[in-house]
Amino acid sequence: MRGEQDEAIVAALERERPRLRGWLRRQLVDPAAVEDVLQDVFYELVLAYRLGKPLQEVGAWLFRVARNRIIDLRRRKRPERLDDSARRTDDGDTLPREDTLRSAAPGPATDYVQSLLADELAAALDELPPEQRDAFLAHEVDGIPFAALAEVTGVGVNTLLSRKHYAVLKLRERLREIHEQVTADWEGTR
Repeated sequence: MRGEQDEAIVAALERERPRLRGWLRRQLVDPAAVEDVLQDVFYELVLAYRLGKPLQEVGAWLFRVARNRIIDLRRRKRPERLDDSARRTDDGDTLPREDTLRSAAPGPATDYVQSLLADELAAALDELPPEQRDAFLAHEVDGIPFAALAEVTGVGVNTLLSRKHYAVLKLRERLREIHEQVTADWEGTR
């Protein structure tokens, strides 16, 4: 049984490594991060086989695990403080820092809210069409200018702008309820 598992693992590694590495290189700028994520994904594959998880579509499963690792990596790289652009309303006004969701007061409640928001954001990002999610993450999280992104992907700047715009609209709608809930809870504790 163990020999069959080892053969299945090796076959999956040989078959999927080049595609997965190429995809990761398009998602991550840092070559070391590409190799780290690749190693993590294949470690998860070995664990899944060892635990007897049935994997019907190994390739799709590997890409899903890789996408989740990238999201985790981007969460960890998130800056600790919000800049003024993150606090702007649709009208261009800047919200006072206390009206943003991040609290200056550390503590369990703040940690919980930040964790809840991060989880909701990750789920909302997973629900986006891949093209919109990739455009949003590349521009907003990785800070890649649209011109550079267009050059790398071969997709026009206007198309990338449109994809990000639709991603923002969908994220706003998807996160509106959790925002209202957290804001109401925050107001109740003041």
